[in-house]
Amino acid sequence: MTLRLSTVILPVHRWHEGGRERWQRAEELGFHAAYTYDHLSWRTFRNGPWFGALPTLTAAATATERMRLGTLVTSPNFRHPVTLAKELISLDDIAGGRITLGIGAGGNGFDATVLGQEAWTPKERADRFGEFLPLLDRLLTEDSVSQRGTFYSAEEAFNIPGCAQRPRLPFAVAATGPRGLKLAARYGQAWVTTGDPKIFEEGTPEQSVEAIRGQIAKLGKACAESGRDVAELDKVLLTGFTPDRGGPLESVDAFVDFAGRHREIGITELVIHWPIPDSDFAADQTVFEQIATEGLAQLS
Repeated sequence: MTLRLSTVILPVHRWHEGGRERWQRAEELGFHAAYTYDHLSWRTFRNGPWFGALPTLTAAATATERMRLGTLVTSPNFRHPVTLAKELISLDDIAGGRITLGIGAGGNGFDATVLGQEAWTPKERADRFGEFLPLLDRLLTEDSVSQRGTFYSAEEAFNIPGCAQRPRLPFAVAATGPRGLKLAARYGQAWVTTGDPKIFEEGTPEQSVEAIRGQIAKLGKACAESGRDVAELDKVLLTGFTPDRGGPLESVDAFVDFAGRHREIGITELVIHWPIPDSDFAADQTVFEQIATEGLAQLS
């Protein structure tokens, strides 16, 4: 099974003070894709610099040529399908058809209340995502859409000429619950996991692998119920949120072991965080770049 290696570059650097160089260096290192988080602020970075995802990706699109670009992940917390579709069509055009939209139901972080609303319950998030994603799919594939929904509506929303990629740019759907997995099976070209958050603090790497194996099995069942072959979907693991934490980036050997265990259970793309000193994503830059250039080649 082929395994791809990608990176995620958090939008914490001014473009002309190291931002551009990181995206260009990611392409030079041969990463399959470079993603960024789509938040308005995030966790321990809240009181520091944090730039918008789509403008950052637009700049990255003009600074790179081959590497895929995308979000990990966008959510309905502060977005509407109509405006998001217009921005994605524009971004995919600028990037020459290199954009992947990572998308999920969102969570209870700062983005959940920044617009002045109460944080949605898990059921409300699932309800909204269940309406958001199908509407976005229509907006990106049809010239004009009119639809009235409980949460999201469109009235003669025109999106000509559509995405550079046809029929639309790919969706990488982040989901572990039954309703989200059904959406991934129906609309996704890829599926995204960060592992099982319930075992992040006290679980073992072995337990994490088994949990992800179980998630993939549930995805397979959802695909079967939707009449799809689960093999059609890429399986993406955003690393750094399993009990391994930053261990896989400590050495090339550690990465090769981690990557091999996850390739065996069906993961097809690993995403590693670009190092950020004095943060949860601190790592040795030299080792990181060695992993990027040599890691996959050492997998037996």
